[in-house]
Amino acid sequence: MKSEDISRYWKRIINTMNDGLMLISAEGTILMVNKSFERLTGYSAGEAIGKSCTLLECDACEQTLHNRPGEWCKLFLPNHPDMRRCRCGIVRKDGTCLPALKNASVLRDDDGTVLGAVETITDISEIDRLDQQVELLSRQLNDYREQHGIIGTSPAIRKVFQVVEKAAQSNAPVIILGESGTGKELVARAIHERGHRKKGPYVQLNCAALNAALLESELFGHIKGAFTGAYRHRTGRFEAADGGSIFLDEIGDIPLSVQVKLLRVLENKQIERVGDHRSVDVDVRIISATHQNLVSLIEQQQFREDLYFRINVIPIRIPPLRERREDIPLLVNSFVQRLRGRTGKAITGLTSGALRHLMDYTWPGNVRELKSALEYAFVIAEKGKIDLEHLPTPAAETPSTLSIQGGGRPGGAGAEKQALVDALRQTGGNQTQAARLLGINRVTVWNRMRKYGIDLNKVIDA
Repeated sequence: MKSEDISRYWKRIINTMNDGLMLISAEGTILMVNKSFERLTGYSAGEAIGKSCTLLECDACEQTLHNRPGEWCKLFLPNHPDMRRCRCGIVRKDGTCLPALKNASVLRDDDGTVLGAVETITDISEIDRLDQQVELLSRQLNDYREQHGIIGTSPAIRKVFQVVEKAAQSNAPVIILGESGTGKELVARAIHERGHRKKGPYVQLNCAALNAALLESELFGHIKGAFTGAYRHRTGRFEAADGGSIFLDEIGDIPLSVQVKLLRVLENKQIERVGDHRSVDVDVRIISATHQNLVSLIEQQQFREDLYFRINVIPIRIPPLRERREDIPLLVNSFVQRLRGRTGKAITGLTSGALRHLMDYTWPGNVRELKSALEYAFVIAEKGKIDLEHLPTPAAETPSTLSIQGGGRPGGAGAEKQALVDALRQTGGNQTQAARLLGINRVTVWNRMRKYGIDLNKVIDA
């Protein structure tokens, strides 16, 4: 193309630009604009041409304007630099503000005489929106509340925080209600450590793990010779918790025979060791938890109504993860940081697709399942961002295939087992190295192998 052709078609050329363009005289009058300028500002060429360049009320230009005659704009002064990639806001014809990136360059003749200036305007409203979103998320990450591992900013979890604060100032029994994996044990510890008994002991016991005889001995202790195998005196959990708090997890699984004795402790603040008839005074605050419906258990005569009223003084319901999905990014960020520190892997986060699936999934295993899914992903992924291919089934499945009950294999146990199998394969069956890779201890690896019936030889051969 020849120079005369360029001169002939220059208007068509500048009208193909996505950026707005305007040509300004040395006196600051708009001489010409392109089509993108009209689209971005709302002013037609006829409305803009002949008007002052201050028409757009650009906040960046306010810093360059002079009030002295003949020096109306600093850009036209000798040796003044051009305006390069200056972030600003301009006012459209309809009065709305357009976030923009402006470039302005002065046009001079060969002898240095100022002829005018050319300005381009780039629409950065989408970038500005994303910047605001990043700032909001960053502020949330900086401001999110974490009480002893409980993470979230959702209204549902904030309500829990408020009740925890009030419950911590009381000595009344607390019962924590919620599905498995919601963090009931974290809430229990938060109540103890934020209360008047925080300097006292904190003792916990999972009541579902023991039969009636063992549970009674664990709770109240026993004397030597109380039963076969009782070779020495043993202090129970209530005595150990004297002056502090005891957390009875899964209290709905306590056998009726033990419920009677637990009720007596609540009423008299005394315990009797197994095999002993002497009473021992205990000053213990009881915090209990269950995922079961105790009212239904009462109707089925599996739980004592009088015990229920004794422990249900301050009820705290922990919402399932599906009821506070807005907390998932915060939880993911926290778990990724911890896992990165444990494993040393250069994993920077999640892809948008992976995070979207985590947001859409119903999480029947709640926060525990989410943590297991990320532990699995850290085993599979090597570096960079975690993607869908790194997530365990069913967390990586499409939301339409899932129900609130979980739709398929539970992700929590399944993810935990698969993560362990993958770690053992990756380390050639070395349990110590597998534990280090998963960020757990070797005993936990052995316990999980026994729990899931993992045959080490078959894992290595596969």
